[in-house]
Amino acid sequence: MTLNQRYNAIIGWFRENQPVAESELHFKNPFQLLVAVILSAQCTDKRVNMVTPPLFERFPSPEALAAASFEEVYPYVKSVSYPNAKARHIIDMAGKLLSDFGGEVPGDIDALMSLPGVGRKTANVIASIVYDKPVIAVDTHVFRVSHRLGLSKGDTPYAVEIDLEKHIAPELRPVAHHWLILHGRYTCTARNPKCSSCPLTEWCKSFPL
Repeated sequence: MTLNQRYNAIIGWFRENQPVAESELHFKNPFQLLVAVILSAQCTDKRVNMVTPPLFERFPSPEALAAASFEEVYPYVKSVSYPNAKARHIIDMAGKLLSDFGGEVPGDIDALMSLPGVGRKTANVIASIVYDKPVIAVDTHVFRVSHRLGLSKGDTPYAVEIDLEKHIAPELRPVAHHWLILHGRYTCTARNPKCSSCPLTEWCKSFPL
């Protein structure tokens, strides 16, 4: 099987069987999504979704969050991973959002990456979900699944991102990001992957694990 055949088969299965795939983070606007994605680094979406409702109720806008102190924000995020750093990141991010972007979440990748707490993965998530940009964010799930399925041999998230974007049509990249994340989260898990119930084994380069 060629690499193109593998991509066509796997993407074809997702298009037919999971035409709708979306972020599991809860948010009402781009600002909330940006905060949620920053908090979700090395943390489950489930935990972030427990944290954000009271956080957004107390700090509903960039103005409110930028004006807050660390001591005010920390209690709301203390149950996520790396709460000290993330509390500072979201406060500083809100301030820079106001000073540099008029309080509006930018759609440009480099502009997003200029915000505290925002790396390439987070920037791609925002650009993809909010602005439908043809980019694929590579987190630990996407990295793992891409290697196991044989979609990429890249040894860094950026290398995997390049491989995926080379072979996946621009209009499919936003949803393909979610296909791969959800597959990694629920089927191709890091430990004890559910190969016996995986619909992609026919094309998986690693099967059986």
